[in-house]
Amino acid sequence: MSQNDVRDVIVIGGGPAGYTAALYAARANLEPLVIEGFQWGGQLMITSDVENYPGYPDGVIGPEMMGDLRRQAERFGTEFVTDDVTSVDFSERPFRIYVGDEEYRTRSVIVATGASARWLGLESEQRLQGRGVSACATCDGAFFRDREIVVVGGGDTAMEEALFLTRYGIKVTIVHRRDEFRASQIMVERAKSNPKVHLVMNAVVDEVLGEQKLEAVRLRSTETDETWEIPADGLFVAIGHDPNTKLFLDWLDHDEAGYLVTTPDSTETNIPGVFAAGDVKDHVYRQAVTAAGSGCMAALDAERFLAAEEGHLATALTAPRPETAEV
Repeated sequence: MSQNDVRDVIVIGGGPAGYTAALYAARANLEPLVIEGFQWGGQLMITSDVENYPGYPDGVIGPEMMGDLRRQAERFGTEFVTDDVTSVDFSERPFRIYVGDEEYRTRSVIVATGASARWLGLESEQRLQGRGVSACATCDGAFFRDREIVVVGGGDTAMEEALFLTRYGIKVTIVHRRDEFRASQIMVERAKSNPKVHLVMNAVVDEVLGEQKLEAVRLRSTETDETWEIPADGLFVAIGHDPNTKLFLDWLDHDEAGYLVTTPDSTETNIPGVFAAGDVKDHVYRQAVTAAGSGCMAALDAERFLAAEEGHLATALTAPRPETAEV
């Protein structure tokens, strides 16, 4: 099939949601095309060990798991374009999706472009991602049992992550750049009342220290520029996520943060035939398994949408034509 033919479904995004959607669509004989992006695999490509995804009792390396998901979708006939979508046109059907000068047309779309964690922007932070540096306490907290942990952030997410990490760490230090938190008062009080939680205000992480793995962080005072080091086995950056929705904001309903809005108990967007799955619409759970489940839902929704449309078309084609009066 050439890119000029009209597809039944195109999946935009190559993470757990996109590959699961493709798997289900392929098994339904919808011959999906996945435009997976250059950075296919999503956030799991920078995750070392995954121990909480069902079906891997001994754990699995993030990139290995994503390779498994991709190959499974490919086994049933999914095609892939390893490139980034540059623009979309949802004004009429078939929808048009552009990768540079290439145009792809489709009867339905599943948007599964995910979300990106905000990082501090340090070279050393990038180097030690997956080796002590993380953006997901639920994913990686269990690796830091009886260790010293640092959490960066001042919102509810930072408080929640820190409190969750007290289940594992012997000490959890929250570092915040201001003199007061943005988090709700009840979350701040919970953090302050936990004996494992220590607060460092008016400070930022200036450097992440360690060769093969994280060993310490260097902090810098936002008031005096004084620097000092504290030991750390784990650094969790909890300063938020950004949904990868820039391409769709002019077309699809979204909330203030840019997450796509779908019909309750569905993956349907405000445009019939366009569905959204995974972290691109989920700012609550943000887990690989929930993204995969959402991708399954989107594929089923797309399949039913197309089947209903074909049913209406068949009814229209076989309905008796009204007799016309002769003049």
